Amino acid sequence: MTKVIIFDFDGTLADTIDILLSITNRLSAEFGFKSATKEELAQLSNLTSWQILRYSGISIFKFPLLIRKLRAELRSEICNIKIFAGIKEVLSELKNLGFQLGIITSNSRENVLEALEINGLQDIFTFIYSGSTFGKHKVINRWLRREHINPEEVVYVGDEIRDIDAARKTGIKVIAVSWGFNSQEALAAHNPDFLIERPQQLLDIMSNLG
Repeated sequence: MTKVIIFDFDGTLADTIDILLSITNRLSAEFGFKSATKEELAQLSNLTSWQILRYSGISIFKFPLLIRKLRAELRSEICNIKIFAGIKEVLSELKNLGFQLGIITSNSRENVLEALEINGLQDIFTFIYSGSTFGKHKVINRWLRREHINPEEVVYVGDEIRDIDAARKTGIKVIAVSWGFNSQEALAAHNPDFLIERPQQLLDIMSNLG
């Protein structure tokens, strides 16, 4: 029986793709990697995160610093971050149904908290944790141990292949959403437990899992 739903933030709850693309392109010269157009971004949506790193040419050694700077730059754009249409209503309904809702993200906790407050979602989530881009499974595992939660009671909702991978490594179910970064085809190829096209479908799935 599922009791807890963990959400990714960027691309799952929040429509930040254009903002992140703009910031990343601004930082491309400083960090020595290729900038990307919106058309190229559509092609990149079919790749894994590691494939994107190789395509862009960024040094793996510079990547952690790039992420820190990206988070810092995103701070000034928080007021422009919007939640995807239909998400707020679905989250409220899930909370009313008794599910515990949380966020595990590679964005900073401070950025997420401020964005949630601006969008009127500050009272929805009981926990928010930040982890490295490729370390979400470690954050999930620490949380499972600390809270003594059975993985079978948890489902993760995310928009990227790496979200599916993180869920697989922790033994929890995963719902992939097609409105974020990775394409529906790319997500389907990695066999999530569920793949949805609209936020409302979360209610249908959780009513069966709960």
